[in-house]
Amino acid sequence: MWTALLNELQQGNMKSLARSISLIENEVPGYEVFLQSLPVTHTPVIGITGPPGAGKSTLTDSLIGLLVNKGKKVAVLCVDPSSPFNLGALLGDRIRMSNWYNHPNVFIRSLATRGSLGGLHPKILEITDTCKAAGFDYVIVETVGVGQSEIEIAGLADVTTVVLVPEAGDEVQTMKAGLMEIADIFAVNKADRPEADLFVRNLRLMLAPAFTTHEQEIHVVKTIATEQNGAAELLEKIELLLQHQHSNERRSWLLAEKAYYLIQQQRMKDVQKKAMKLQIEEEMKKSDFNLYKFIHNYLLL
Repeated sequence: MWTALLNELQQGNMKSLARSISLIENEVPGYEVFLQSLPVTHTPVIGITGPPGAGKSTLTDSLIGLLVNKGKKVAVLCVDPSSPFNLGALLGDRIRMSNWYNHPNVFIRSLATRGSLGGLHPKILEITDTCKAAGFDYVIVETVGVGQSEIEIAGLADVTTVVLVPEAGDEVQTMKAGLMEIADIFAVNKADRPEADLFVRNLRLMLAPAFTTHEQEIHVVKTIATEQNGAAELLEKIELLLQHQHSNERRSWLLAEKAYYLIQQQRMKDVQKKAMKLQIEEEMKKSDFNLYKFIHNYLLL
């Protein structure tokens, strides 16, 4: 089954790609061998992130249109908040990309965070690499904006675009959220709103010290996604950064982050929060419950 899926995947079969992703999500036996068989590709991954309501989906929609008009094949992974009842994706923002669902050069898949704190799907690395093996020219990962823990995207994407709006509030809070460290490009969306120019100027002033530590200049682009204004300039900046790939040292650090994440997922597979909660409830009936003694038992496994 897996061998046939891989062959069909490399031929660009969208149904096989969708099926492969479902099997990986559900950890169907054999999926690890399948992942080890994936060919090495250099398909660039573009990360789109930022706070809720900034216009990430609308901007992604514009980028898809520009890439398709260039004759490119694009895979889009949209990570949505999970439903608290069935852990599925809420799919609210997918309305903005409805024009592309039946396009032969576009593959769109919504994924649920399933409780992941970093705004990404637990199997996002595996799913992204599977998409890269399917012959796409670009993979776009749009993440749910959750603020401070959103930095996971930096370990996944080749270029990370952070979408902000002029009403984002005190720019210092943006810096505290860790976005200064992960952003390659800032897209100030809804730039037709009042104070947009002031926000952009203040953002550039804040970024000035970061220019000395980044390999490439951190670009700031003004966009109005609903009017497809500024999207072409944003894509131009993204492609410019992709042409100047990160140094080997930075790339090895990113790969180390990915390896650490994958090993952590495997090691924690047998630890169930629900069972742990029941055990803690039993232990708490004793007067001498100590959290550190409790977790020591897990560390001995």
